[in-house]
Amino acid sequence: MASALFFLTLLLFTVISAVNSCLPSERAALLAFKAALTEPYLGIFKTWSGINCCQGWYGVACEPATNRVTDINLRGESQDPIFQKLHRSGYMTGKISPEICNLSNLTTLVVADWKAIAGEIHPCVTSLSSLRILDLAGNKISGNIPADVGKLRQLAVLNLADNEISGDIPASIVDLAGLMHLDLSNNWISGELPSNFGKLAMLSRALLSQNQLTGSIPESVSRMNRLADLDLSQNRMTGSIPVELGKMKVLSTLKLDGNAMSGQIPSTLLSNTGMGILNVSRNGFSGTIPDVFGSGSYFMVLDLSFNNFSGRIPGSLSSSKFMGHLDLSYNHLCGTIPIGSPFDHIDAASFSNNDCLCGNPLKAC
Repeated sequence: MASALFFLTLLLFTVISAVNSCLPSERAALLAFKAALTEPYLGIFKTWSGINCCQGWYGVACEPATNRVTDINLRGESQDPIFQKLHRSGYMTGKISPEICNLSNLTTLVVADWKAIAGEIHPCVTSLSSLRILDLAGNKISGNIPADVGKLRQLAVLNLADNEISGDIPASIVDLAGLMHLDLSNNWISGELPSNFGKLAMLSRALLSQNQLTGSIPESVSRMNRLADLDLSQNRMTGSIPVELGKMKVLSTLKLDGNAMSGQIPSTLLSNTGMGILNVSRNGFSGTIPDVFGSGSYFMVLDLSFNNFSGRIPGSLSSSKFMGHLDLSYNHLCGTIPIGSPFDHIDAASFSNNDCLCGNPLKAC
C-alpha cells in the first residue's frame, strides 16, 4: 500500500513538473543556442540544466501563465553577482544560432557586450513578431542587417552598436512604427539614410556615428517630433543641414562632426533654446556664424571648429544663459573677441588658428 502511494505521489509530481515546465521544443532551442556559444570564465551556462528552462536558467525568463520563453537577457558587462564575484566582464565566442527563432513568444533578445561573438544575424530573427528589444551590441557580428527588419512591428529598441556590420540600412526599417531607440554606431554600414527616415515617429535616439554613411540628411528627419538625440558623426555625409532641423522642439543633441558637409549653418539651430549639444566640427561649413544667441541659449557644447567660418564672433554669445564648452578654432574668423561671459572662462585654444582674432585670451588688438 505504502509502495503504491509512493509511486502515485511520484507520478503526480512528475505530471505537475511537466505541466509547469517550459515546452520541450523551446528547451531544445535554448540548448542549441547554448551549444553554438562558448563562455569560458563565468560558467553562466552551467545553470542551463534540468527539464525546466523557466526556472534557474541564467538570463532566461518565461511568461508565468503559459511557461513560454519570453526573455533572453545575457549581457557581458553586468552588475550581477556572478560577474562581481570573479571581478571581470564577460567574454564569449561562437555565434547566435538560428534555433533561437523557434522561441516564437520572445520579446527580449539581449546578447550584448561579449566582445567576440561573431557570425551574422540570421534573417529568421524577423519572424519573431513579439520582439520588443533586440540588443546585440559589443560583439563581432558581421554581415548585413536583415532586409525584412521592418517586420518586427513591436520593436522598441534596436541596438547593434560596436560590431562589424556592413551593407545599407534596410529600407524597411522605416516600418518600425514603435521604434524608440536606434543604435547602429561603430560599424561598417554604408549607403544613405532612407529618404523617408522621418516615418520613425516614435524615435527619440538615432545613434549612427562611426560608419561609412553617405548622402545628405533627409528633410523628413525634421518631422520626427520625439527625436532628442541625432548622432551622424564620423561618417561620409555631404550636403547642407536642413533649415527645418533647427525648428525641432525636442532635438537637444546634434552631432555631425567628422563628415564632408558644407553650406551655411542655419540660424535656427543656434537660436533654438532647446539645443544643448551641437557639434559640427571637421566639416566644410562656411559663411558667418549667425548672431542669434539670446538669454534662453543654453549650450553644454558648441563646437564649430575645423570649418571655413568667416567674419566676426557673434556678440550675442555674451547674452547666453550658459555656455559650457565653446570651440571656434581652425576657421577664418577675424576681429575682437567679445568680453564678458562666457568668454572670460574660455581658454586660448578655443580661438586658435583663425585669420585675425585678437583680444583676451589671445593677444591684444
